Amino acid sequence: MKRRDFIKSSGTLIGTAALSSCLGNPDISPKKNPNIVLIVADDLGYGELGCYGQQYIRTPHIDNLAENGLKFTQHYSGSPVCAPSRCVLLTGKHTGHAFIRGNDEWGERGDVWSFEKMLEDPKLEGQRPLPSDEVTLPELLKKAGYTTACIGKWGLGPAFSEGSPNKQGFDTFFGYICQRWAHTYYPPFLWENEERYPLDNKFVPLGTTIPEGADPNDPESYSDFRLNEYAPALMAEKALDFMEKSKNHPFFLYFPTTIPHVSLQAPKKYVDMYRSLFGDEEPYAGGYYFPCQYPRATYAGMITHLDDQVGQIVQKLKQIGEYENTLIIFTSDNGPTYTGGADTPFFNSAGIFGEEQGRSKGFIYEGGIRIPMIASWPGIIKPGTHTDHISAFWDMLPTLCELSGAKAPEDTDGLSLVPVLTGKGKRKFHDFLYWEFPAYNGQQAVRTGPWKGIRKDIFDGNMKIELYNLEKDPNEQNDVSDKYPEVVRRIEQIMKQQHIPSEIERFKFPQLGD
Repeated sequence: MKRRDFIKSSGTLIGTAALSSCLGNPDISPKKNPNIVLIVADDLGYGELGCYGQQYIRTPHIDNLAENGLKFTQHYSGSPVCAPSRCVLLTGKHTGHAFIRGNDEWGERGDVWSFEKMLEDPKLEGQRPLPSDEVTLPELLKKAGYTTACIGKWGLGPAFSEGSPNKQGFDTFFGYICQRWAHTYYPPFLWENEERYPLDNKFVPLGTTIPEGADPNDPESYSDFRLNEYAPALMAEKALDFMEKSKNHPFFLYFPTTIPHVSLQAPKKYVDMYRSLFGDEEPYAGGYYFPCQYPRATYAGMITHLDDQVGQIVQKLKQIGEYENTLIIFTSDNGPTYTGGADTPFFNSAGIFGEEQGRSKGFIYEGGIRIPMIASWPGIIKPGTHTDHISAFWDMLPTLCELSGAKAPEDTDGLSLVPVLTGKGKRKFHDFLYWEFPAYNGQQAVRTGPWKGIRKDIFDGNMKIELYNLEKDPNEQNDVSDKYPEVVRRIEQIMKQQHIPSEIERFKFPQLGD
């Protein structure tokens, strides 16, 4: 089937020479203490929005944010996977300095991968916690007078631990405390602050498949995977309620949705939106993640469901009279997946960067860490603009601190993006961006100007650095390390300087001297 262009888009713009920065309104200054809504999708790729070139999946509300705001074309996540990326976002430290540098299920507690045992014992839920002395963005915003909420997926510490959302600066938490439970969209419970919030869903453990002998083309074979209460819908309701209740004070809503992370599960009406487009599909049989009869239609429907939630958030802000005084940021925690039935190559989910294993989620090539980011703020950010300013998750903390009047810690690795957002003041530029990831055999990466250096398979003793010129080769196909040894030496020095040995054993790199 030929690709159909359902969405008129300006396309994906890559490379400094091809880009312009038409920013800000020079006659308007930022308002003091704006509300902040930070929406973070889960595994949403660079190419999965209409405004970034997506041709199948409808995202009109998010595209409207871009039409009314600023689109970043060279923005990066904190890490190629969930927990460390969120740690970087909330602490303003890149993964050479951050406490959480990989997904860590904190297995010394017991059988943390047994959903039956987690159901019985809540203390087996959650990932390794942020320590109590870690300074986080919500803590800083609270000191500046903000009411704060995290509604969505946490992944930075269990309930009852020092890393729980309520102990890391959030007045309100609702959602998944644990990333493992977030692999089902119909869980038996969510969390509200530090108490389980029961849902009208029976317990279906991950790894369940359709009944033996059942017809994979019969919708009834999938009834265990379409239950009563869809977690993203409940979380959106709580987000709208939080804004309603907080409208008389500055508020910070951090909305880390689980969409479109697998398992593939969406309300029927969203799947049906795409059934006629994609026609008959080969069902996904499942494995660790749940099976799905219509994997492409479901994946697209999940993203459109998220898009509708963005529309609801904007409408609520208008209804309560806070739209003009709210900065909305939409982004993703890392690149798209290659597993769980998600046919990301079909959707061209990472744009030109590639969705295959080794190039997308879990890896520090562009497909794993180059992500969409859109900022909208009526009257402050000039509508319909885009920027090639190179930025990353660790810039969020100093940016939001400056806008809120909070004082950013001196040890942040980030730079404020306020001049980029508003077009006022002098922009600051990173000399480099740095990542390390102690998984998938050990990886490091540096972005400096047009150059990207990558070191992979470190745990096998490989210390060679691949070098790519992203202006000429944005999808990293031509290693030019032999031609530019001086650039390689500089990147090698940055890798050495920016890596501080982790306090956590599983995040250490013995090959780097840890």
